[in-house]
Amino acid sequence: MSDLETIPELKQILGAMLFAAREPVSLHQFRHVLEQTAEQYGGFAKDFAEATDEMIVEAVKQLNEDLTQHALGIHVREVANGFRLVNDANCGPWLRILLEKGKATRLSRPALETLAIIAYRQPVVRSEIEAVRGVAVDQIIRNLLDLQLIRVVGRSDLPGRPWLFGTTQKFLEHFGIKSLNDLPGTKELRRLEAEQIKRQRQEELPMTDASNDGEAVDTREDDEPESTDGNGAEEAEDDTDHQLGETDDIIEEQDISEGVEESSEDAFEDDEEFDDDEEFDEEDEDDGDEEDEERK
Repeated sequence: MSDLETIPELKQILGAMLFAAREPVSLHQFRHVLEQTAEQYGGFAKDFAEATDEMIVEAVKQLNEDLTQHALGIHVREVANGFRLVNDANCGPWLRILLEKGKATRLSRPALETLAIIAYRQPVVRSEIEAVRGVAVDQIIRNLLDLQLIRVVGRSDLPGRPWLFGTTQKFLEHFGIKSLNDLPGTKELRRLEAEQIKRQRQEELPMTDASNDGEAVDTREDDEPESTDGNGAEEAEDDTDHQLGETDDIIEEQDISEGVEESSEDAFEDDEEFDDDEEFDEEDEDDGDEEDEERK
């Protein structure tokens, strides 16, 4: 490294590494490159090999401030547990034309729903995803595997040993997040899960106490007062007689009302018979008058 005219700063070295890397560079990778360079070239490269994580993070921060201040169209972003150079969003249309990308690739709604289930519940088997969505997800999982957004992380202990799926580093890069802990709503989901577990434990405690106590004691008999003499039985008999008396009165009133109705019906029938007799007598008188006139 004796041919170097000017010794670069740490932020310059890190910026060049970010520019050449196709994937996010982690702190471990930064340190590894600095140490390997010091071993191979020696000289002043040994000074950069002593850089700590705090020094590297500070140098990257200064690099990002310089890029933003000079409005160079790129900046440093921390994604997927590492750092990478990305273009400014307002420069996107020109880059699509340059790279012949056309329209931005977007995931369909079913693909996003499936990917969200995998991200929040990983590792997860296909049957669990289908149980949540209610539809088959075979083709969607194949597409997500082709896009390298998910990967197979192992096999489940369930019968048949189905595949377990999880997200990839490209998933973090695609959505621009540092780690899975930065997913929206993870803290709320963890809080709800903790409350549910606590509630289940509280419900199990009374059952455990009841089983430890042994036989359950029925306290309903204690609520009923016990009579020490025969007054209670006499009062019960009096109430029964009183109720029977009231019942007899009601029955008598019903008999009386029925008798009145029957007598009124009989009277109505008698009136009808009387009217029929009167009509019959009038007919007889008319017949007699007609016979007398014929005789004359």
